[in-house]
Amino acid sequence: MPKFELVLLIHAHQPVGNFDEVLERAYANSYRPFIDVLERHPVIRIGLHYSGPLLEWIEAKHPDYFERVGRLVARKQVEMVGGGFYEPILVTIPPEDRHEQITRLADYIEKHFRVRPRGAWIAERVWEPQIPSCLAPAGVDYTLVDDNHFLGAGFELEELYGYRLAEDLGHTVKVLPGLKILRYLIPFHDVPETIDLLRKCAGTRPGGLAAMGDDLEKFGIWPGTNDLCYRQGWLDHFFATLEQSSDWLAICPPGEAVASRPPLGRADLPTASYTEMMEWSLPSPARTRYHDLVEEFSSRPDALPFLRGGTWRNFFTKYPESNRMHKKMLLVSDKVRRLSHSRRRDKNFEQAREEATTLLLRGQCNDPYWHGIFGGLYAPHLRTAVWTALERAESIADALSHRKKQFAEETRLDFNADGREEIYFTSDRYAALLAPGDGATISALDFRPPNITLINSLTRRPESYHAKLRALSEKRPDGVHSIHEQTRAKEEGLDRWLLYDRWPRHAFRLLLFGPAKTQQDYAWLSLEEDPALAAGHYRILDSSATQVALASECSRDWPLEKRFTFAPTDRGFEISCDLGLRREAPGTASVYVGLEVVLNFLAPSAPDRYFESDGKRFPLRWSAAAPGEELRVVDEWQHVAVALRAPSARCFWIAPIETVSESEDGFERIYQGSQILALWPVELAQGAQWQGQLTAQAQTLT
Repeated sequence: MPKFELVLLIHAHQPVGNFDEVLERAYANSYRPFIDVLERHPVIRIGLHYSGPLLEWIEAKHPDYFERVGRLVARKQVEMVGGGFYEPILVTIPPEDRHEQITRLADYIEKHFRVRPRGAWIAERVWEPQIPSCLAPAGVDYTLVDDNHFLGAGFELEELYGYRLAEDLGHTVKVLPGLKILRYLIPFHDVPETIDLLRKCAGTRPGGLAAMGDDLEKFGIWPGTNDLCYRQGWLDHFFATLEQSSDWLAICPPGEAVASRPPLGRADLPTASYTEMMEWSLPSPARTRYHDLVEEFSSRPDALPFLRGGTWRNFFTKYPESNRMHKKMLLVSDKVRRLSHSRRRDKNFEQAREEATTLLLRGQCNDPYWHGIFGGLYAPHLRTAVWTALERAESIADALSHRKKQFAEETRLDFNADGREEIYFTSDRYAALLAPGDGATISALDFRPPNITLINSLTRRPESYHAKLRALSEKRPDGVHSIHEQTRAKEEGLDRWLLYDRWPRHAFRLLLFGPAKTQQDYAWLSLEEDPALAAGHYRILDSSATQVALASECSRDWPLEKRFTFAPTDRGFEISCDLGLRREAPGTASVYVGLEVVLNFLAPSAPDRYFESDGKRFPLRWSAAAPGEELRVVDEWQHVAVALRAPSARCFWIAPIETVSESEDGFERIYQGSQILALWPVELAQGAQWQGQLTAQAQTLT
């Protein structure tokens, strides 16, 4: 009787821009000890996938690890699996970039491990029906997705103990179904439970296989798993028990498994990811209803596969910050791709184009484009790493496309693909995206020479898991559980930080509100500002490469004009926003006029990043009313400062922007930048007009 086969495909990834100390902990707690155990069990043969950013880091920091993995590959205990080099969501990047991503990782693996991968790991198992025509032309023979993908297509669980062929436009790829039950058993339950399940499967499906694809990080990095897997010896015990079951069970790498048997048939899989991801992608109210529905049908496993949740692309709708970054990526990809049509072919041009291409691919790393227990949208350093990679790639492409060293351009386009026109100002010094349809605000601002993005904040919004945080008790669960079954908090009282913004965290938003309001009201988002002026639509009056004038279309009582002027300076650039506010309603009104800037220098407790006011320094988490007409925000680490000047302003109100989000380590509070409001007390009679100005000057430090 043929043996039943267990196929394990283990995936390891660290995002672009992650902290070095985080990678070192991951290496010490998971990547190295996992290989230690694997070397002691030569019968255990598995597939290993490492993303490109992690491989590059290991190559630089721990080259001996490459030698150890190389020996496992040489003795056919490990099969190296490919994918997109920088771990992109393949279906959301241009076809040319998909091919380049897959080819780069295959080339890297072949160079270092002397074997070219036949399989590919799909980031976050995000599948869409066109995936086969993406993978097959790049030389990919097989991949793995979840049983969830197959069950949603109408397959029965009993039909998933083999692989099937998926096809698009005549291109086919072999697809293994990874079983969710194995993901939740390994390593969180006692070893005999997994063995009993496999033995039962072997008894009813002789010659079949069961596959599991999951994160290497669950073996040592997830909470409690380092102690479980290595100090308590779970992983050694698991591998030893598998070895002892060799009379009926074979442990086979994925490429060998699909090569040794015919497919079970065809599979036309729907758009899907793993079930948790499909829940995370839903808008918060829908996610809550979906979760309740899953609970209601928990006793109906036959019905659960048809409760589908959302799709990965929902994140672009749920989080405009993700959508904006994605559309920046598409714009940059187009600019870099157009360089191939240039007549220039000198060495410097080719080197610069190659650098821009690599930066573009780095900017496609998936993590900061989404949010769940995993995902890095709420992590400013991960957003910054991807955005600045795209910014650097775009700067190179723009410089190569212009004959003159200094240039300035204005482009009108629907940048966000949301049906509303934006104005994109670019020069050799800056790139600024202005949104007339959202209060004539600047949603993205890049300082090009030092390659820094200055705004990069995040709107505080309700998340469905905030209800769990409010109800979180002091009791902690016993034992080690899957990360999807835990509720933890990194600090007490996090619920007091659950504030929700009225508007996206852009720069140069005008806030008009009553004179009884205070800085504390500003910090706690209770100014009750005029929504028409803050976020209404503004009509473009005139524009050029360096300036634009706009008028509010939504406010009858307070007509407002804004004029932005962009200019280079000796060590950077400046943006001036001139305001012209008129009162049309009867009578005289006393109000506060505030013009808000948002800046994010990432490290709120670092001594080399601070506010400078009235000759004194304050940390970035400073919340106060700063006197005077000038304020500086300094980042000595990046050698950049932004000076704000507001003639005749009474003061600046300052407050940190802090989100509360869920991560693999539990609920955490994260600094997302500072909101800074230049404040003028204004009293206007009917027909009277007030004028004000706020200038932001970005400069490199000498």
